[in-house]
Amino acid sequence: MPVISTNTAADTAVRYLNLNAANESSALSKLSSGSRIVQASDDAAGLAISTRISSDVTTLQQAATNASQATSILQTADGGASNISDILARMKSLASESASGTVTDSSRSYINSEFSQLSDEIDSIATGTRYSGQSLLDGTGAFASGVSVLVGSAATDTITITLSSLTATALGTTSLDVSTEAGAATALTSLDTAINTVSAARANIGAQESRFNFSADSLSTQTQNLQAANSAIMDVDVASEEATLSSAEVKTQAAVSAETAANQMPQFLLKLLG
Repeated sequence: MPVISTNTAADTAVRYLNLNAANESSALSKLSSGSRIVQASDDAAGLAISTRISSDVTTLQQAATNASQATSILQTADGGASNISDILARMKSLASESASGTVTDSSRSYINSEFSQLSDEIDSIATGTRYSGQSLLDGTGAFASGVSVLVGSAATDTITITLSSLTATALGTTSLDVSTEAGAATALTSLDTAINTVSAARANIGAQESRFNFSADSLSTQTQNLQAANSAIMDVDVASEEATLSSAEVKTQAAVSAETAANQMPQFLLKLLG
């Protein structure tokens, strides 16, 4: 029934115009941001899952940095232990020389002088091998009792770094004396034990370093997989959204045309009264 007091057709056209314009705006927002979820109402559950995944990714990336730092600490410690091992090898060589009956007592005193200096150098290296200002091999820092490194997204995902003390006292070289043939013979036995101790410490360092390397690889894989999962939830399907945008644009134009026609209807009806 044609009327002039209530323009129902115009109201309907306006409603669809607003709806189509909102769809067009939403499609533009998604395309420009590259995200399928621009606001929570787009996909509340998807947003919640994506937020959790993003948090896990950030934590895993930091865990990878932690593992890298731990590897650097172990490499630093192994470098110091390697130097101590070289010193012990030299000390054994000196002890072997002093233990020979062909060496005179005066020569042994010279040998013992170098031997003592090398023993002191073991302490210097053990104390001077530091990471971030903390000594690693002197048995006084936190690493002597164990330091936990977070290598995952949960508080329980940790690996403990433990480093042995490699000071002259710990290795038993402090009281050694090669100024006599008998002392040199005793030193040879003690030095074998010290070399075995350092070798065991280096083996432990290497085992821990290997574990951190595998952990870093695992973290990289986990991060990559979570980022792919998050992409599936959050990233917009450009082709699909472009189709939605094109459809919304056509419908918006149609709604504008319909609104224009609906507004003209009362004018046409007034002509009947003339």
